Amino acid sequence: MKKKIFITGGGGFIGSHLVERCVKLGHKVKILSPYNIDNSWGWMDTFDKRVKNDIEVILGDVNDFNLIKKETKKIDIIFHLAALISIPYSYKSPKSYIDTNIIGTYNILEAARENNVELIVNTSTSEVYGSAQYVPIDEKHPLNAQSPYAATKIAADHLSLSYFKSFNLPVTVLRPFNTFGPRQSQRAAIPAIINQIIDGKKQIKLGNLSAARDFTYVADTVEGYIKLIGNKKSIGEVINLGTGYSFTIRETLKLICKILNTKVEVNLDQKRLRPKKSEVNQLLSNNKKAQKILKWRPSLSGKTGFENGLKKTIEWSTKNKKNIKKIDIYNV
Repeated sequence: MKKKIFITGGGGFIGSHLVERCVKLGHKVKILSPYNIDNSWGWMDTFDKRVKNDIEVILGDVNDFNLIKKETKKIDIIFHLAALISIPYSYKSPKSYIDTNIIGTYNILEAARENNVELIVNTSTSEVYGSAQYVPIDEKHPLNAQSPYAATKIAADHLSLSYFKSFNLPVTVLRPFNTFGPRQSQRAAIPAIINQIIDGKKQIKLGNLSAARDFTYVADTVEGYIKLIGNKKSIGEVINLGTGYSFTIRETLKLICKILNTKVEVNLDQKRLRPKKSEVNQLLSNNKKAQKILKWRPSLSGKTGFENGLKKTIEWSTKNKKNIKKIDIYNV
């Protein structure tokens, strides 16, 4: 059955891929994208004309409750992805993360409650777990905010679940691990490595090379959202999305250099290091719950799958090099 879907953050990395997938499946899609004087739709500006013609884009702010309430009338599903996501910037401006990630989520939940939306999916993050106390990390793992960003996401998750428990609002908390792929911000490790290398640099700037992450290809993350449509068993649940494999940044760099048939030197960039107590050393998912409830499995996993995802990302980055700006500037 085709649904009327409202997506916040649809112009961003994961959100733009989700918009395309929903349109391809025939759903009617409305997107909230940040207001700006250039009338930019983010990555949606790069969509095929046929996709653009099939979507409705609202420029506004997730902090505007009246707007959210108005635009979610007669909506079946809300995929809430809008958030401030840069961990380094959360050290500089924690209040802005409270406003967007917590108050913004409240606005979505309250509007959905008033408009009787049938499913609200709040997007979490594996950062809420902090450094792994055991691996693989399942949904029962303790939550440990090691950054203001993680703290606001924990708050948003608990607020979402409280609306399920208090008002019977049909909420699912989807918790992707480190998603990567085309369109990701170059502030993230994988695009930072790729873009510096394809720009011709033989000395590249990186942060902590020993941090290990469960890198999940963006198409697989998007499929996790799609599996929630019409899935009643997911309501009231927190569900991890990850591959069940982790790779250090050093291992990731070696794989990228192998694919590009190059060698580089790494210069430690202090700006890319987190405060010592804030560094999350390892994230590795247990995805059994997603397998059981959503019948979801990543199409790309293990070393071979990760390498194939990197190849797809490198191919896209090379073709879209003109859209990648200010490679020499690390934007926190």
